[in-house]
Amino acid sequence: MGSKLRVKADELQLPWLKAKGLELTLGRVVREWEEEPGPTPMPDIASLREWDKKLLRRYQPFYLPFCDLCCLCTFGKCDLSKGKRGACGIDMKGQLSRLVLLSCTIGASTHCGHARHMLEELIEKYGRDHPLDVGGESVYLEAPVIRLVTGIKPRTLGDLEDVLDYCETEIVHLLSCVHTGQEGDNLDFESKVFHAGMIDHVAMEVADIAQISAYGFPKADPEAHLVELGMGVVDRSKPVILVIGHNVPPAIGVADYLARMGLEDQVEVCGICCTAIDLTRYSRKAKIVGPLSFQLRFVRSGVADVIMVDEQCIRTDILQEAQKVNAVLITTHYKNLQGLPDRTKDPADQIVRDLVEGKLPGVAILDSEKAGEVAVRVAMEIAPRRRKMGIIPTEEKVMEEARRCTACFSCVRACPNTLPIPKALAEAAGGNLKPLSELYEPCVGCGRCEQEGICPAGIKPHTLIVGAHRLETAEEKFKMRAGRGAIQDVEIRRVGQPIVMGEIPGVVAFVGCSNFPGSWKEVARMAEEFARRKYIITTTGCSAMAIGMYRDENGQSLYETYPGVFDAGGLVNCGSCVSNPHIADAAIKIASIFAKRRLRANYEEIADYIHNRVGAVGVAWGAYSQKASSIASGFWRLGVPVIVGPHGSKYRRALLGRKEDPEAWKVIDARTGKEAYVGPVPEHLFFMAETVEEAMVAIPKLCMRASDTTKGRSIKLNHYIDLHRRLFGELPDDLHLFVRTVADIPVTMKDEVLAFLKEKGWKEFENPSPDPTLIPRLVRVKEGG
Repeated sequence: MGSKLRVKADELQLPWLKAKGLELTLGRVVREWEEEPGPTPMPDIASLREWDKKLLRRYQPFYLPFCDLCCLCTFGKCDLSKGKRGACGIDMKGQLSRLVLLSCTIGASTHCGHARHMLEELIEKYGRDHPLDVGGESVYLEAPVIRLVTGIKPRTLGDLEDVLDYCETEIVHLLSCVHTGQEGDNLDFESKVFHAGMIDHVAMEVADIAQISAYGFPKADPEAHLVELGMGVVDRSKPVILVIGHNVPPAIGVADYLARMGLEDQVEVCGICCTAIDLTRYSRKAKIVGPLSFQLRFVRSGVADVIMVDEQCIRTDILQEAQKVNAVLITTHYKNLQGLPDRTKDPADQIVRDLVEGKLPGVAILDSEKAGEVAVRVAMEIAPRRRKMGIIPTEEKVMEEARRCTACFSCVRACPNTLPIPKALAEAAGGNLKPLSELYEPCVGCGRCEQEGICPAGIKPHTLIVGAHRLETAEEKFKMRAGRGAIQDVEIRRVGQPIVMGEIPGVVAFVGCSNFPGSWKEVARMAEEFARRKYIITTTGCSAMAIGMYRDENGQSLYETYPGVFDAGGLVNCGSCVSNPHIADAAIKIASIFAKRRLRANYEEIADYIHNRVGAVGVAWGAYSQKASSIASGFWRLGVPVIVGPHGSKYRRALLGRKEDPEAWKVIDARTGKEAYVGPVPEHLFFMAETVEEAMVAIPKLCMRASDTTKGRSIKLNHYIDLHRRLFGELPDDLHLFVRTVADIPVTMKDEVLAFLKEKGWKEFENPSPDPTLIPRLVRVKEGG
């Protein structure tokens, strides 16, 4: 695929044509690709339905309704309890799967809109013919998701426009399916959910490979530089600009202006959420405050002189919070205007003067370069004379406020993590701030406990928690590796066979938001546990930050302890939210590079290969947004299971395997064409863990695959048994379902496991090592044998 061909001529004379001032556009110039196209280029909603149904027969939806009513149209409210149907005919299963589709379509459209906005800006600045480069000679197989889904092999920024045209078309059709009187079958809704997730991964890949190529982010670099992370790393003696959101060009506008004017060492630029991650991929001077859960606490600290926001995961009351601390707000995206006047076309001098003089609390500037200039100039002018109005209380004020608590427990009922706030306040009232300070880590920073009408005494619990922790906050200084982007082809060649055979026990991806049920350190501890066990650890977004905000027994961050290479024991930070496809890319590349499976527009076969052979699992421990649900559903369609924390139940459904049903766990042996029972591997596709311990035991189990060799299965069973025994004090009760032959049993546990298997009446599998597939057309049996 190529850019549009444009021909210009001042004067053209042909035997049959005379023209002056001619400008001719010939649409797209299509370049041939060396690989033959597969069966599903640019699949529509129905194209991969049969593959989805195969997965959904194995992993049946388990619904978790919040209420029994449907309120989406004026026929309602309709009672869907006890088998009832609504006025349009929909039942509870259909309604809940429709809501999941709505959530995933919102998520996909958000990433797609982000990609479109960024691509347009980059094309305007660098041109449609700007080449795509995500890793130079180390990444020949670039953009695997795009190539797998659309059949397009993009070479320039302009090629990505066609990809987004496809994504936007599919998102419109998906959203239309949510309308009253459309789809009625819950499983077809679920298939559409998978489609939304796949489209989301395509759009995210567009966004990240575009910004990597244009801005020169690290390109598949395992040794990408280390970034300063934490509230304590911000130099408060300088003017401070805080950037928040996901669309990095305006923040890069700040960095470029500082560099151009020689001011990089005079102004502090820090960020929250994915804009921070992407800015630090561009500028080594930038710093990361933390994940989105740190937004309220850092804004209220009053450290930032100017707050610049773009799109996604920004508090919708950010203007009011900025005004509380006398900070200037600049919004840079039409999706988030905050009611501020659009000053994009005004001279920068006039905008700066109005903001410095306090005529406006903030402005909208929809030009990245101008926004960057204004942010820097305003911060430098107001910082020396700005009255810092941090509203984080002193320890004395915390104790004074705590004495007003009546222990009504309204704050506990409002808290998503039901933190024991009244008990901690009672201790604080007596002078002991430690219990209140200890709530800092499990607090997700939502501020619900401070909403009007919650506390009858008018106490601000979140603010008091941050105040009790203020001394420790100053010491929050960590390191994380900058997002490296893609996985190198040579890395895939090195790990492809041991992953498929099971000798590298699995790839564990820690992704998603920071709505953690406990401390963010839970994510880091899980990552550390499995890195020690020689799993490959990948991460993105807020989870990548959470992993960095933890020190091991040697006082180092995990990014300093573990290498950034995609190999056993590696810890790979791919980047921001839109970098998630690089994790899926790795699995796709294993099928393409190692197994030589055709990549182009061959989704079903590649997904079948990944599901049966690539031991990978995603962990979205703090999943929060609609984007998190669409990211997860993109992995589901590839057959990769995802674990979420207890808050994940609010997505309203799980995709659970029935391990007691042997028919659900049969595959086709591609060598013989016969069915073979392989056990419940992987057992679930979407699973909620109530505790960290439950998640840690589920991870090795969900990395088991039908293709495991006896050595590989023995390694995976060793981790499963060891973790279950360490965390729960006994052998796992379902162990017999995963032991195919005696050779699978770890040598050091053989006697104990054999005794357990005998009690269960276990028998060896008839065909313990099939060539597994769920797709009949992939059977390779020859005639006569």
